[in-house]
Amino acid sequence: MNPATAFARVLVDELVRGGVTDAVLAPGSRSAPVALALAAAERDGRLRLHVRIDERTAAFLALGLGKASGRPVPVLTTSGTAAAHLHAAVLEADASGVPLLALTADRPPELRATGANQTIEQAGLYGGAVRWAADVGVPEAGREAAQNRYWRSLVAKALLTATGALSADAGPVHLNLAFREPLLPDDEDDELTGAWAGRPDGAPWTVAQSWSPATSGGTGRRQRTLVVLGDGPPFRGRIAGGTPHPPAGR
Repeated sequence: MNPATAFARVLVDELVRGGVTDAVLAPGSRSAPVALALAAAERDGRLRLHVRIDERTAAFLALGLGKASGRPVPVLTTSGTAAAHLHAAVLEADASGVPLLALTADRPPELRATGANQTIEQAGLYGGAVRWAADVGVPEAGREAAQNRYWRSLVAKALLTATGALSADAGPVHLNLAFREPLLPDDEDDELTGAWAGRPDGAPWTVAQSWSPATSGGTGRRQRTLVVLGDGPPFRGRIAGGTPHPPAGR
């Protein structure tokens, strides 16, 4: 199979192995390899694929699915400004600690900053709003076993980071996926065997011990504080013991 197809199938296989049950797709040409791999996984009953034409709608659907389930939900877009339409949902996921996985297809490096259509600077697009981001290298022919190890470990790290398994701080993760043509499969065989195989028995490539005070030595957890504010007359305020707060200005 060609490099783009191989990467897409390995990516989706490892997502499922890592606990992904739903994915959201906003279709486009550059993201075709991953879109086809997601569709194949749905046909096989491995996940549920939600297709939305508008990228903003797709992103907020993924956000809602992640919030309801607690599982990381990938949302896939094509290259260019389509990737920017995920930004609002990424910010929401950051603020609310939702495990969202932004997958943005991209042109290969030789087509960036050249005036090629549908290209923007996608690496680092979401800034500090994501827990982790990676500009994934372009799939190449050859070195299949090494690429398989890299791709699977990368996906496993993305899922563990998004769920907060290591930090107790769940949130969005961004994987920028560059593809060269051909983008469509050149065979009908979608079996990942030999150099493309994953762990036995459907296990994820990487597992990690979940964060706890015991494993972290009682430190390292990001403290999240909830502050509830409102506007109302001073007499409604109370302090410990039931004594009314003094009027403002005294």
